[in-house]
Amino acid sequence: MEKDISTEEKIKEAARKVFQEKGYGQARTRDIADAAGINLALLNYYFRSKEKLFDIIMEESLTEIFFVITSVVNDEETSLSEKIEAIVSRYTDSLLPNPNLPLFVLSEIQANPQRLLQKVGVPLNMMTDSHFYKQIEEQVDKVGIKISPFHFFINIVSMSIFPVVGKPLLMNLHTSMNEKTYLEFIEERRKLIPQWIKMMLKLDN
Repeated sequence: MEKDISTEEKIKEAARKVFQEKGYGQARTRDIADAAGINLALLNYYFRSKEKLFDIIMEESLTEIFFVITSVVNDEETSLSEKIEAIVSRYTDSLLPNPNLPLFVLSEIQANPQRLLQKVGVPLNMMTDSHFYKQIEEQVDKVGIKISPFHFFINIVSMSIFPVVGKPLLMNLHTSMNEKTYLEFIEERRKLIPQWIKMMLKLDN
């Protein structure tokens, strides 16, 4: 029996949704089969076990989280200012349609982050060896800021990710916020976050 790529992708999409909502421990293969609109036997034909399917989804999720900015941080032709804007914009574009992704990845890898990062091919020194990190180091030294460059990177990532994963909380805290005003808020932050980071780094532009 030849495997159908469209069926395989449909199963993976359903698995991604179920795993992100329930986590590995609470998700059942029957939940995934139901979400994909197939029977359990067909799911088992494509993916032999829940663990195998989870490993595939986790690897793809890690790739999405880490490699969305890889080309940006290693680009030697763009300025520090341009990189900051690009990183914020890429994370915003990547996570808006998939807001559960960061929490899913963090909750599942916290027990053994090195094993999973290495499995998906993410070098543990990916950020600290990047051209982006070196540019931050040069700017910090230039203006005499006594703060580790790593803080600036973490600020960029956390300021970009939290408003997306924290959408339900934000919409409850800001009672007049609706779907339209929330998206306007995110677009406003897309412009403001780079400005704030540049101010911290004392960048001219």
